[in-house]
Amino acid sequence: MNEHEPTPPQDLPAFHATVRQDMRRWLERAVIGLNLCPFAKAVHVKGQIHYAVSSARDPQALLTDLEFELEDLVTQDPQARDTTLLIAPHGLQRFADFNDFLAEADAALLRLELEGIVQIASFHPHYQFAGTDADDITNFTNRAPYPTLHLLREDSMDRAVAAFPEAGQIFEANMQTLEKLGHAGWDALGVGPTPGKPGQA
Repeated sequence: MNEHEPTPPQDLPAFHATVRQDMRRWLERAVIGLNLCPFAKAVHVKGQIHYAVSSARDPQALLTDLEFELEDLVTQDPQARDTTLLIAPHGLQRFADFNDFLAEADAALLRLELEGIVQIASFHPHYQFAGTDADDITNFTNRAPYPTLHLLREDSMDRAVAAFPEAGQIFEANMQTLEKLGHAGWDALGVGPTPGKPGQA
């Protein structure tokens, strides 16, 4: 096991339930609460988000889980499951490792012939945009309690963008929201991992 990866807890079902709880809190307070994604509230309220917690502790195991979740998503009725959050609390704690893995994730889309059908967005506790300092508040638009791959249906995204004519301005608006909020404001949201869990600062 990589020295940077946490020791897995003994009670995995309880731990995974906590992970899902942490992710829902982040979604409700940060993503929806700060309106970082105008499309998130509808699928959340309708219960169309699938929270898949991976037990993977290395990239290959996570890739296997990713391929399963990609194929599973496209077999589901969008009205029942519109999107999937694949959460990896046991591994890829270093953002550099996670960022490297994204190339594997994109390759999986091609291998499964899902390019143009599903896209993958990424979130990480230490997410850092190129050209920014690690503590730059704008990085927090993509910071989640745990390393996460967000699997989105292209059709759903197209409909959401069509219904939101200013979609192209979301990124800039999010930057302004975080700059106004500041680090103290973000900390006050309480959207980190439950204390004692992998991924906490």
